[in-house]
Amino acid sequence: MALIAVPANDLNPRVMNCQLTEDQILQFQTQGFLVIDDFLSPQELEHWRKTVMEATAQRSGIKIPGKDIHTGEDDGINEDADYFGKVFDQLINLWQTHAGVKELMLDARIGQMAARLSGSAGIRIWHDQALFKRPWANPTGWHLDAPFWSFSDRRALSIWVALDDATLENGCLYFIPGTFKETNFNDTPIGKNMDGIFSQYPELAKRPSVAGPTKAGSCSFHNALTIHGAGPNMTNGWRRAMTCAYMPDGSTYNGKHNVLPDAYLAKLKVGDLLNNDAQNPLIYPLIPSDL
Repeated sequence: MALIAVPANDLNPRVMNCQLTEDQILQFQTQGFLVIDDFLSPQELEHWRKTVMEATAQRSGIKIPGKDIHTGEDDGINEDADYFGKVFDQLINLWQTHAGVKELMLDARIGQMAARLSGSAGIRIWHDQALFKRPWANPTGWHLDAPFWSFSDRRALSIWVALDDATLENGCLYFIPGTFKETNFNDTPIGKNMDGIFSQYPELAKRPSVAGPTKAGSCSFHNALTIHGAGPNMTNGWRRAMTCAYMPDGSTYNGKHNVLPDAYLAKLKVGDLLNNDAQNPLIYPLIPSDL
């Protein structure tokens, strides 16, 4: 299956290729994913790289603000920290600890893209995360994103921005088209075996997968209920990506803690609106401040 791509506008080095066609929106809403070539200009790519690397260095390996968990350590989600620590380095909510990443993540243009693709009137950040595959890293098993999160909305989605070329050799993403229409929010932990998810969805095991190699500066979007994964890094180089997960405005708390801080959780009950702008800022549409 061909992946739709649109050339970038090279006239302005900081212009983002954020205009979606109706064909792209249709592909996303039919297949559950979309790859966009040349999302960032070369100059903007360098800006993203510099900003993200500064933010990750500043973190000193702390996986998530307010929690004493480092990359490679057990986070309570995966049982085998040694194996999963070699899948990727994961640093969450960099926007909360670095002003430059905050500027990137709160870009209303990306929020508008997420809203149009998902069919949502408004979009909030759920969390961002840097995902770096080290040389010789383990594969990322087939999985869903939505079952981990503290809200349940079939429109939720993520952007995945390649900071290095993501190739078949170094661990690009793969997708199983259309699966977001048939999966659900039941707990589906990521296991060591690529086919682990099919114990819950055996009817989807024979579906063909699609590779999504993504050159540096390009991006992909995927629905949070689309089955996706990534190959191992079979090279001696890094495969770096910056991602952000999006929550449709109006989503409510489902009882799962995920990345929410303890102080916020103490005030929540199941069914409450997740509309705390300090934790989950609304990035589209922007609401003008009262004069």
